[in-house]
Amino acid sequence: MRGGDSSGLRAYNERLIMDALLKAGALSKAELAREIGLSGQAASVIVNRLLADGYLVKLDKIRGQVGQPSTPIAPNPDGAFSLGVKIGRRSSEAILVNLLGEVIGSDRERYEAPFPEQTLPRAIAQANALLARLPQRKRNRVVGLGIAMPSEIHVWAKELGLAPGALDGWKEADVAAALESATGLEATLHNDATAACAAEMLAGTAITRRSALYIYLGTFIGGGVVVDGRLYSGEQLNAGAIGSMPVCGGSGTEPRQLIHIASVITLERALVEAGQGRSVTLTGSSDPKAIAVFEAWLGEAAPAIAQSAVAALGVIDFQMVIVDGILPAPWRARVTEQLQVEISRFNLAGLRPAEVAAGTIGPSARVLGAAMLPLRARFSPDPDLLARLRPGEAEEAA
Repeated sequence: MRGGDSSGLRAYNERLIMDALLKAGALSKAELAREIGLSGQAASVIVNRLLADGYLVKLDKIRGQVGQPSTPIAPNPDGAFSLGVKIGRRSSEAILVNLLGEVIGSDRERYEAPFPEQTLPRAIAQANALLARLPQRKRNRVVGLGIAMPSEIHVWAKELGLAPGALDGWKEADVAAALESATGLEATLHNDATAACAAEMLAGTAITRRSALYIYLGTFIGGGVVVDGRLYSGEQLNAGAIGSMPVCGGSGTEPRQLIHIASVITLERALVEAGQGRSVTLTGSSDPKAIAVFEAWLGEAAPAIAQSAVAALGVIDFQMVIVDGILPAPWRARVTEQLQVEISRFNLAGLRPAEVAAGTIGPSARVLGAAMLPLRARFSPDPDLLARLRPGEAEEAA
């Protein structure tokens, strides 16, 4: 808000300054004033307050230029921290990041299945263990806790090879409330693929346009939606749930959901059947057998993903399609390459082609996005505007 009472305006201007410095790295007071359109005096008053509060630090003076030496102001990495927790179908993760989004602590545990009576206490223990590493003065600067987990995680017990109802405990579990109570931090819950999309927007370099369909190749495939440079979660926090999209083969073929064709769990099972370790899906392999299994999986997965992507283009005129996930980087690149080929096979009359690109974050995207979103909510004047847009597009998206 630009108007409203003086305290609201002051808070907004503080966010403007923090946002400008987090993007630029360091600016002098005069440069800040020009950047955000405040008078030099107003900018100086706010900067001094943020310095006193420990959110900003002064760097060494820059000498040798015309005029008086200038003192750059920069975000203090220890000025704020945020915690991220990911509860997945095969692993739970927790990370602690500083104000710059740098990871300063992490923990990850794998398991066979996400049974709630075991998984939720494990996630709580991971979060508290990271917080316990901080001295109290830094602990007091943790601004929030973001949680990334699949929507309706209990629905897919069969696909994980579990008995019906094995995950029903998640139906009544209030994950955000449980973590909030255990840590004392305000907690926000996000769909895991949506959180991964946020990580790419905030810390990655792949999303450079105002709209994008983000595809995350996890144990189950999922996605995120970027519209007007903003992460769109949907009215029911389920936007981009492409895994649930029906995919048809030839004439008369029963439709299947994309999750059954293009999820990494399908590749994992094929690798195990071929005598390869399950971990190959995370580490990759130069073994010709493993590569052959991957290529066979890709031969089915890429056309199915392309069908879903083209269908999505017909609903929202996406400028980009981004592919990321838990697969090793060479395999993610191969999926991206083949997806471009498969999309080009469709009749795109009436549609505008979208640029297909690989994501730049990888396996940590979900938990990183969860950790960075509370920082964004605390220090940005527009928390929903996440994408690093090309010159000229930021004004259009504002």
